[in-house]
Amino acid sequence: MNLKKGLLIFSCFAVSSIGLLYGICPNWFFDTFLIDSQPPSIDQAHILRAVMMLYISLGLFWLYSAFSDKYQDAGIVVLGVFCAGLVSGRIISVIVDGIPSPLLIAYIAIELSMVPLCIWLLKRQDSY
Repeated sequence: MNLKKGLLIFSCFAVSSIGLLYGICPNWFFDTFLIDSQPPSIDQAHILRAVMMLYISLGLFWLYSAFSDKYQDAGIVVLGVFCAGLVSGRIISVIVDGIPSPLLIAYIAIELSMVPLCIWLLKRQDSY
């Protein structure tokens, strides 16, 4: 299995799982992973469920891309842009709002590491 395919498959299941954690039961997610949080309002739960489906949709695109020679590079580009956008927003939030819960700090590290990995995968020759 080549590295692009492996990363796209992993990303599909990782991001879809995170999306499911956000959206299936937002109250449980808030209570379990976020420090000093109140139960989400109806509007916040609505947003979390929309984000859940956005994550699952992207995950399904990455899964499709993993098995399509035509779309494999596009999948890596979308993954890199997705992670760059998320980590940019998280860094802005750390500067403006302060340090978040440990889980969200872990997300920053993971998303930040994905951007150069995606760039490297797009630049290297596919010899694997």
